[in-house]
Amino acid sequence: MAPVISTRLDTSSSDYAEARESMLTQLAEIDAEHAKALAGGGERYVERHRARGGLLARERIELLLDTGSPFLELSPLAAWGSDFHVGASVVTGVGVVSGVECVVVANDPTVRGGSSNPWTLRKSARAAEIAEANRMPLISLVESGGADLPTQKEIFVPGGRTFRDLTRLSAAGVPTIALVFGNSTAGGAYIPGMSDHVVMVRDRSKVFLGGPPLVRAATGEDSDDESLGGARMHAEVSGLADHLAEDEHDALRIGRRIVARLNHRRPAASRRPAGSAPEPLHPAEELLGVMPPDLRVPVDPREVIARIVDGSAFDEFKPSYGRGLVTGWADLHGYPVGILANDHGVLFSAEAHKAAQFIQLANRADTPLVFLHNTTGYMVGREYEQGGIIKHGAMMINAVSNSTVPHFSVLIGASYGAGHYGMCGRAYDPRFLFAWPSARSAVMGPRQLAEVLSIVARQSAARRGEPFDEDQDVALREMVERQIEAESLPLFLSGRVYDDGVIDPRDTRTVLGLCLSFAHNAPVTGTDRFGVFRM
Repeated sequence: MAPVISTRLDTSSSDYAEARESMLTQLAEIDAEHAKALAGGGERYVERHRARGGLLARERIELLLDTGSPFLELSPLAAWGSDFHVGASVVTGVGVVSGVECVVVANDPTVRGGSSNPWTLRKSARAAEIAEANRMPLISLVESGGADLPTQKEIFVPGGRTFRDLTRLSAAGVPTIALVFGNSTAGGAYIPGMSDHVVMVRDRSKVFLGGPPLVRAATGEDSDDESLGGARMHAEVSGLADHLAEDEHDALRIGRRIVARLNHRRPAASRRPAGSAPEPLHPAEELLGVMPPDLRVPVDPREVIARIVDGSAFDEFKPSYGRGLVTGWADLHGYPVGILANDHGVLFSAEAHKAAQFIQLANRADTPLVFLHNTTGYMVGREYEQGGIIKHGAMMINAVSNSTVPHFSVLIGASYGAGHYGMCGRAYDPRFLFAWPSARSAVMGPRQLAEVLSIVARQSAARRGEPFDEDQDVALREMVERQIEAESLPLFLSGRVYDDGVIDPRDTRTVLGLCLSFAHNAPVTGTDRFGVFRM
């Protein structure tokens, strides 16, 4: 039996109460923004869509999925802080269809007709990445007017990636399915054109490169929607439609039957027998009070681990060495995992050595890795530079970069600088990356960044022999701190699709369990091939 983590969290303390209240406040802010995405284009456009007999994007998803099965929505806050609607006019996520875990991408026709803006493309591309890495079928629920034309300069070039992704998925043996409910025009016509299976709805679906007005302007030819690109024409004449559905419900029924006939099989998973995954000994509710409002206050990550792993059991690796990084083995919903979690914020050479060895061991054992971020980065200073902190940090980053087992990152606190990289940040392609509302991520902390700029400005003035304006320096530092604090918030980062969503800490175990299941649709295989370690 693995040792069980004993908790030292005092849930009756004032510090815990303050942390809990702060987390609940942040969660309320996140929920308010998420509600904007759920509302679509607003009551007026929702009612107009219903009057046409259309289902909403999330209603289509619900009817597509197996009854009672979970749906993990991804990037719901995409486009937050931009000129576009929160959610970026598309819903993406992973759910179970006919017993198969599938990635779903559904246009929201109530938001600017479901047209694609730069954030739509980024969000959809991320969904395609997840489908490819985890070898899950990709289902597109299409109803889109194509590109948001005023932003064409930003979407024309990256927009082509959508079509490339579909063909690459198909080439890799990952099934792609398009259910077309309404317009799929211009570039959007290539979504069904490049999908393996296509379903269109009689008298509703319209798929053409150019609609009647454009055709008339370009060629002088007069045509109507049906003869140019209607569902019946594509089913009977062009052959673009593989199935002709009578209505939306019928299209979703056909889509489910297509998935059922894919013969899609998961490789043998290393999950423990069903029913053998005990719940943590400590309640998830207590995770609300783990992270203090001031992230400079050290937090023992074992308190988080104890509330997300099976039976709170954890075999810690090198507990007395590199104490700033907690590493060890556990099971999560029956899946074996290795965990790396920051302890006191700063990573020293010992922590980097420990991480690199642990990552190698996980690869040797074909064991997925979970990274719990709370680090300000690698240690700086003359002593540490002379001690080789650069090459030791590079060793950890080397190991993370070349590791081939699935990685899952959760930003629970600070995630700054190269520490973000070493802990498998977004640039290092974790299978999934989520953030708690308490997370902060940037090049460095706001106060440190403002201080660096102040020192540089002070030195520059001294070199020029000019007086230094102290009042202006104070104002500049305050402005920089406010800017960096705003740009390091989860809402800001999630709006740019730098994570896959901001989650309630209480849902961490469930979210990671789902992601582990998704990852096991592909072989989980480690490697012994790493770059040259600068010892």
